[in-house]
Amino acid sequence: MITLALFGTSADPPTKAHEEIVSWLSQEFDAVAVWASDNPFKSHQTPLCHRSQMLQLLMADPDNHRDNLYFDAELSQPRTLETVRIARQKWPEAELYLVIGSDLIPQLPRWYQVEELLSQVNLLVVPRPGNPIHEPELDQLRQMGASVAIADLHLPDVSSTAYRQTQTSQVLTPPVARYIQRENLYAYQDVS
Repeated sequence: MITLALFGTSADPPTKAHEEIVSWLSQEFDAVAVWASDNPFKSHQTPLCHRSQMLQLLMADPDNHRDNLYFDAELSQPRTLETVRIARQKWPEAELYLVIGSDLIPQLPRWYQVEELLSQVNLLVVPRPGNPIHEPELDQLRQMGASVAIADLHLPDVSSTAYRQTQTSQVLTPPVARYIQRENLYAYQDVS
């Protein structure tokens, strides 16, 4: 049986932190499926087609290329449970690990049919700077049937939200930065 990490992310835009997560997952799991997603709890500034393209560029970096990474747009579904059903069809023998950032822990109990979802996957939480992991929240997930592990990963303090606010291109990989510039995404707007 192989271990498969399922990593869906808003990628609005994908940053060097996303790159580190994907790289770490590719070293820890037999296979890693990655896709850009529309989180119903977030408002997305950029259409999914652009976020998917940027995520593919991030994954295609020849310096970090690994044979066990798969970009799969079909996994981008409005409900994570549907994503898991598709993953189960594609990798029927895999042990599935759903990868989420620590910022999603508080909203996870409100996800669609969360108990059914948690019965089908192991949960891997990636600590995010500024989003501490609280044991009572993990206990609540465990009471709902979750098998929870915490990734031994220390990410840089960068985020897509911070990029959208500051336009600091140092948080992006060069291919993603070029794509943003070429497509004129995240154009700075003076709101004062």
